[in-house]
Amino acid sequence: MNRNKLKYTAGLLLLLWFYNACNVPNLSRTSALKPIPMSYGNTNDSINSATIKWRAFFKDPYLVTLIDSALINNQELNIILQEIKIARNEIKARKGEYLPFVSGNAGTGLDKVGRYTSRGANDANTDVMPGKAFPEPLGDYLISAKASWELDIWKKLRNAKKSAVYKFLATEDGKNFMVTNLVSEIARAYYELRALDNQLIILNSNIDIQKNALEIVKLEKISAKVTELAVKKFEAEVLKNQSRVYYIQQSIVETENRINFLLGRFPQPVLRDTTQFIDIVPDSILSGLPAQLLSNRPDIRQSEMNLMASKIDVKVARANFFPSLKLTTGIGYQAFNPKFLLSSPESMLYNIAGDLIAPLVNRNAIKANYMSANSKQIQSLYNYEQTILKAYIEVVNQLSNISNLNKSYELKVKQVQALTQSIDISTILFRSARADYMEVLMTQRDALDSRFELIDTKLQQMTATVQIYTALGGGWR
Repeated sequence: MNRNKLKYTAGLLLLLWFYNACNVPNLSRTSALKPIPMSYGNTNDSINSATIKWRAFFKDPYLVTLIDSALINNQELNIILQEIKIARNEIKARKGEYLPFVSGNAGTGLDKVGRYTSRGANDANTDVMPGKAFPEPLGDYLISAKASWELDIWKKLRNAKKSAVYKFLATEDGKNFMVTNLVSEIARAYYELRALDNQLIILNSNIDIQKNALEIVKLEKISAKVTELAVKKFEAEVLKNQSRVYYIQQSIVETENRINFLLGRFPQPVLRDTTQFIDIVPDSILSGLPAQLLSNRPDIRQSEMNLMASKIDVKVARANFFPSLKLTTGIGYQAFNPKFLLSSPESMLYNIAGDLIAPLVNRNAIKANYMSANSKQIQSLYNYEQTILKAYIEVVNQLSNISNLNKSYELKVKQVQALTQSIDISTILFRSARADYMEVLMTQRDALDSRFELIDTKLQQMTATVQIYTALGGGWR
């Protein structure tokens, strides 16, 4: 009867396990990925400028030197490099989980039991060897090796290792994306620094022109052609621009230190090209095909690797519903006296066992982990789609920006030329009493503003060139 009950209980447990193993929750599947457009509007380039290495793209030797230093010393980049090492170690850890674990053990000890106990009485009446009883206290010497191995029946451990590999690849692409942004940020700050230098040169030159105009107005006052009001107006304009010099100098210091921070160094002067910033001609950019973003953009590849890892994590979580089989074995020698320790087979010991562990009741934790893994997979899919969408829009925006900036720059050049000529014309007319001092003053002010706007437009052109290069996936090679 007891044997029948045992068979009935074992059968019931087996049936319950089979039901639980088969009754895995069916979660909703996500829709297919949205297709990426075939082109960027009217552009049909097949060549992509993102494949150009950043050393070839940036031709300024000072800028190249700054980027080289940042790639070695930037703290944030070095932090990411340590993350890569951590991810690589995680692969080794996951790989080791589906290999046998072997450990060695050596120990010694003494054991004394009371004589008037069942064991003590038994030991007193038992001879180990003819004429010899158990020693008191009883020694215990052991040398053994143990091994355990979980059989990866459902590929749970191997899938965990694959997931770790994809996460490692994601950290590699994350590092490349960081490099891309670092190169872009240094380039933009460098061009901003050169633009500020150019603005300072123009402002100082304009101050000299205004000082000459001030002297002319003073002479005109002596001859009673103008009043003291004109003199004060010109003097105030000179003082305003002299004060403006210090604002530009402060911006130069802050921009230099922004570069120094990216280079991981304390404040110091930044070496740079001192020639005219306005003479720089931006490189022409070939956008290629949108599909090339999938291989060129590190952030898209990072999202893709995270998506692959999340898919495998679902398989790992699903495998937890099924039983795991673990084998354990051991072999060694054990004796109460060291001289008997290596006696074979008397002192030899060994064991082997297999454990089949399966969830039967209360699987809420396993279900929760499985559902969370599935939600993370869906989350990774949306993130992947969003990253592609963001990349595509960035490229389209910058292509439009470059086109509009080129047209705007051409008009700005003509504006500067016209206002520069008007300064001389207004001065001549003022001397011949055919124009008042306010016309001269406003002409000088408009000419200065137009030259500043021209530099700002050139800076926007150079920034847009860097940003489209980054948006296409360049800068990390």
